[in-house]
Amino acid sequence: MAKIKVTLVKSIIGSEKSQKATVEALGIKKMNHSVEHEASPAIMGMVNKVKHLLKVEEI
Repeated sequence: MAKIKVTLVKSIIGSEKSQKATVEALGIKKMNHSVEHEASPAIMGMVNKVKHLLKVEEI
């Protein structure tokens, strides 16, 4: 399975609670923090929910 690198590029201040929880569930702590995940359907669904806040790169 492919790996993706997810980076928070826009602040979660002012976002809905569910979007904040999704960013935290991805393991992102603060702005410009990056994490790597397997590109599973569950992870891709989470990324799709907050795609306007993230930068996603394939590794």
